[in-house]
Amino acid sequence: MGNRLSKIYTRTGDDGSTGLGDGSRTGKDSLRVEAYGTVDEANSAIGVVLAAPGVPDDVRDLLTAVQHQLFDLGGELCIPGHAAIQPADIDALERQLDRHNADLPPLKEFILPAGGEAAARCHLARTIVRRAERATVALARIEAVRPEAIGYLNRLSDLLFVLARVLARAGGQGEVTWKHERRHAAR
Repeated sequence: MGNRLSKIYTRTGDDGSTGLGDGSRTGKDSLRVEAYGTVDEANSAIGVVLAAPGVPDDVRDLLTAVQHQLFDLGGELCIPGHAAIQPADIDALERQLDRHNADLPPLKEFILPAGGEAAARCHLARTIVRRAERATVALARIEAVRPEAIGYLNRLSDLLFVLARVLARAGGQGEVTWKHERRHAAR
């Protein structure tokens, strides 16, 4: 493969447009660019999770694999009509979700996005994935988007929630539950 990014700046986007993977151009504020741009942001947020100390090796390996798939998904969203995410990718996320959730106690209360550095970073990544999902759904209302793209993001946010719980326990911080009765107790 040749140099894909031999020149970082091209000036072609100075007019507010950007090139899609199929060679067409669209506005940088288009829903398509918003969708794949937010997927890119989610991928970066997962990189921030991976930069945290104390991430167990199995979680690190899983999140690295997810980063590759998010790059694939960004390509799918950048190239109208392209298919990169498959039903098997969603099934794999579900298997990982079930595996990591199996040892966690059932939730009786909502948890706050906290639980130590790695867990908090994972919660942030989860919320960015949710935003990517919303952006992809918005795009799907006006242009063709494969349901696998939306399903993948939906399942990934669930997985990141479970992994945040795992990381909170692995880091020794534990989960912080929402005290919904706190205002009533203070009276």
